[in-house]
Amino acid sequence: MHIWANAELLLTTKANGKGGGLARERGSDSRIVVDTEEAESRLDRMLLRRLGSSFRPLIMRLIRRGNVRINGKRAKPETRLCQGDEIFLPASLRQTAAETSDKPLSALSFVPVAIRNMPVLFEDADILVIDKPAGVVVHGGSGHGAGVIEYLRESMSLPELRLAHRLDRDTSGCLLMAKRLSVLRALTASFRERSAHKTYLAWVAGHPYPYAGRMQSSLAKGILRGGERMVVQNEGGKEAVTDYQVSVLTQCSGWQFALLALQPESGRTHQLRVQLQSEGHAILGDEKYGLREDNRCYRDMGGKCMALHAWRLRFEHPARHQMIEVRAPWPSVWTKVF
Repeated sequence: MHIWANAELLLTTKANGKGGGLARERGSDSRIVVDTEEAESRLDRMLLRRLGSSFRPLIMRLIRRGNVRINGKRAKPETRLCQGDEIFLPASLRQTAAETSDKPLSALSFVPVAIRNMPVLFEDADILVIDKPAGVVVHGGSGHGAGVIEYLRESMSLPELRLAHRLDRDTSGCLLMAKRLSVLRALTASFRERSAHKTYLAWVAGHPYPYAGRMQSSLAKGILRGGERMVVQNEGGKEAVTDYQVSVLTQCSGWQFALLALQPESGRTHQLRVQLQSEGHAILGDEKYGLREDNRCYRDMGGKCMALHAWRLRFEHPARHQMIEVRAPWPSVWTKVF
């Protein structure tokens, strides 16, 4: 587990352009001609990037009805696009596209102040990494008019900006974005091939033992509790692997808790949260998977958001072919609690 060779750095942290178009319109505004940037994209994902994730139900419904056609033929959501393909958009999607492209910045003025004050950790012509605060969503939808990605596209004049990975609303830290689709593909491939690495810090209930190891499980979606979608361990689920190391063991009024460094080898939804909960050491402040008594003790200490922080990203730059390492400072709210 060589990744922990400099684990002491975890504690020192506490002391401390535009790319190519999404698609090219030609002739009537009812048609989109696929350019080189969108070649090999899935049909549904291209339209979601163009219109926004909040329009997913409409996009999927129209594709499945056959109202969205490629070169005059019906297509499936997962159909791969080729350069030069002509995509027919029905009137409802053309109207949605026009409304989206004409949206003024003032339409996003309702986003939380925390989004407008996000520190930039790294930026060049291809990549943007920001320090996302806890409590804000990375994209609009599900009752949120706009999130981090929508705000940055408008405020930084980067309409092609795309998320290379996602963080839960209550997770803070490094959020990686690509300014061009070709860069996005290279970054997502590096995560898939496990040549890129993410390291998280988490305060959890109890004192885990052994102090370093690997969590392996199979995770599946679709279980409902009180009408809310959950992720559970299930033999039929997808493999999830996470390496961990305990960095701090402490207690408050007899209640034990610990700081862990976590490096997921896969990227399943709620992976860290579910695996730690299954080990009996749920992340503090996790209202979905944590125990009520642990969260009460955490709040009594002054804790608010879930204590999970995307601390470090290491990846090969798609254009420079150099290793980049970016770190998000220890959250200021943690200093007040821990």
